[in-house]
Amino acid sequence: MSLFAFYLPRIHYSRLVIKSAIVPVAGHGTRLLPATKSQPKEMLPVARKPIVQYVAEELVQNGIEQILFVTGRNKASIENHFDFDPELTNTLTAANKHDLLNEIGFVDLPAQFFYTRQKMQKGLGDALACGERFAGEEAFVVALGDSILGLHASSRVVSRMTELFLEKRASCVLAVEEVPPTETRHYGVIRPEDNGGDHLRVVDLVEKPDPRDAPSNLAIAGRYVFSPLIFDMLRRVKPDKRGEIQVTDAIRLLCEEGKRVLAIKLTPEERRYDIGNFPSYFETFVEFALADPAYGAEFRLVLERLLAKK
Repeated sequence: MSLFAFYLPRIHYSRLVIKSAIVPVAGHGTRLLPATKSQPKEMLPVARKPIVQYVAEELVQNGIEQILFVTGRNKASIENHFDFDPELTNTLTAANKHDLLNEIGFVDLPAQFFYTRQKMQKGLGDALACGERFAGEEAFVVALGDSILGLHASSRVVSRMTELFLEKRASCVLAVEEVPPTETRHYGVIRPEDNGGDHLRVVDLVEKPDPRDAPSNLAIAGRYVFSPLIFDMLRRVKPDKRGEIQVTDAIRLLCEEGKRVLAIKLTPEERRYDIGNFPSYFETFVEFALADPAYGAEFRLVLERLLAKK
């Protein structure tokens, strides 16, 4: 047992309210090159907003009050995006463009934003470890910065996860979704112990298993709730063959030590939009654009006309 584990404070679940989230956004986005050569993939637009704005708005709608972005090189535009721009505000005000002022009103989201840098790309687990001092002795949410849950980020799964975490005195709660068995090689996949309720007990996890070896077709869907015990687990995880620290391996240690690891399935309305490659990005952009209240109907006519030419 490490010294840190020995002195790890107990969580007082009866007094706990989860208000903090860590959003890892340090990845290179290589599968989206050349679009991501000089801008973060998390800043690519989906309809009228960048991806990471949907994530931040989802977290705030689920009661999160402070968000730490774990960034890397060439990610300064994320910080700039959530910062107040007095020159732009003054220009729009002078031009009486109140509609555009409303569009940048997200900078007034009722949350504090913090930033730290992952110095080297050593995996999601390492990015998460960068937030240890931010999390302190409190439980916290993790939301991947390239995944949108629900059309226009309407998901309430984070609220359900935090409620379950507190009710069951868990060490970890995961959001999971059903994926085609052939797709398990792209995700962390859980081995569930079905209890017949509205959640699942997780007894094991496998990172990107071959479909023949996958323990289920339930993939981790980019949202987590952790107790601070996860940081001790991350210190014990050995790097994989690519030199990366996998958070899946840290969660496996929680399972092996008998800690309570639970999962909640996404509802059909909480479909995960994973902006990891061009096909998924194109599909997400089109679906969100079609649902746009101002421009969706017109765009649908244009799209139908273009498809008719094929």
